[in-house]
Amino acid sequence: MLRKVQKICAVTALAAGFTGAAMADDTAQGPVRNRTISYATVTMHWSLYQTADAKAECPEGLNDYGPREVFKSYFGDGKGKSVVDTQLAREGFKYFPLDTEDKLPYHHAGGKIANGINLDGKVRDGDFVNQEGETGVDNNLYRVIGCARIYRGPDGAIFFFATKQVRDYAFNRTMIEITDVDDLANDSDVSVTFYRGMDPLMQDASGALVVAGGTQRPDMKFGKRLIRRAKGKIQNGMLLTDPIESMMVPWEVFPPVPDYLLMKGARFSLRLTPERAEGVLAGYADVEKMYAHATTWSTHHFSYGQHDAPRFYRELTKMADGYPDKDGKMTAISSALQFNMIQVFIDHGDDARTAEAAPLNQSKPEARAGRE
Repeated sequence: MLRKVQKICAVTALAAGFTGAAMADDTAQGPVRNRTISYATVTMHWSLYQTADAKAECPEGLNDYGPREVFKSYFGDGKGKSVVDTQLAREGFKYFPLDTEDKLPYHHAGGKIANGINLDGKVRDGDFVNQEGETGVDNNLYRVIGCARIYRGPDGAIFFFATKQVRDYAFNRTMIEITDVDDLANDSDVSVTFYRGMDPLMQDASGALVVAGGTQRPDMKFGKRLIRRAKGKIQNGMLLTDPIESMMVPWEVFPPVPDYLLMKGARFSLRLTPERAEGVLAGYADVEKMYAHATTWSTHHFSYGQHDAPRFYRELTKMADGYPDKDGKMTAISSALQFNMIQVFIDHGDDARTAEAAPLNQSKPEARAGRE
């Protein structure tokens, strides 16, 4: 009996040794395998440059005129008037935002600094400088929402909930796969593919932190139309892609309302490490799609951050600076989404459709040109 137990222990130890050796070899290989490294999105929100007291970017103060104040400016206390002529009319403004007029002030963010990148390749008066020192930064959405409490972190309702749901809802599982990687610090020619994933993010034992090294399967069925591919380069650890002409970014905030943003001329600018990628997806957000996405939030939720939906639309159209229509009206607004990503391994399984499943996307500069 003793000899039998000793034999079992010896076999178990031998098996453990082989497993340990395999794991050690696997770990030694690192996250860049077959010249490929991938990252999945953990949090995402509109990227705003913020100071503690907001005085640098919002010298006139934050916007304090939300749905209640707007209601009062139109209907007073509402007494003596029907629900149809007050509350329902107020809700109707959200769907016909140009049928109302501005009665209350609205503060735009300003200053010299904003997050984002130079999208049009020009440096004009009034353009921003980003925190890396790049000039000519285009981010007119920041002007519109930089002084709106609801978009400011860490307590703004949209900032908090929308950021949280990116991690929590599988519909929002986006990721990038970087191929042809020779050096994670400097590489003049890489390819970047954007996918929607299908799996939960790998968390630590507490469930509080997302950890690197998990596995994701790309959604090659329902998410196939979201796949985009672009060329890029890595310089001093920063990944910068060529523009992607039309990019759909899944962003469900309230289930079951799956939704997405439409970004035009979008470029990733991400700081890469073996475990993380952090930076922005900068481009021109389609105004109509962005407003439709924003109004999945109810008036009740907008009240948390003193944010009025119809006024928001009018400010978006006023500050739009890209992709003019046939009449010269701008249809998109320069912007930047903050991406915080964790390294993952993408498992393509037996499906040979990888990055080549999507054609190389090339943006047309003349189509996105803004005001001269």
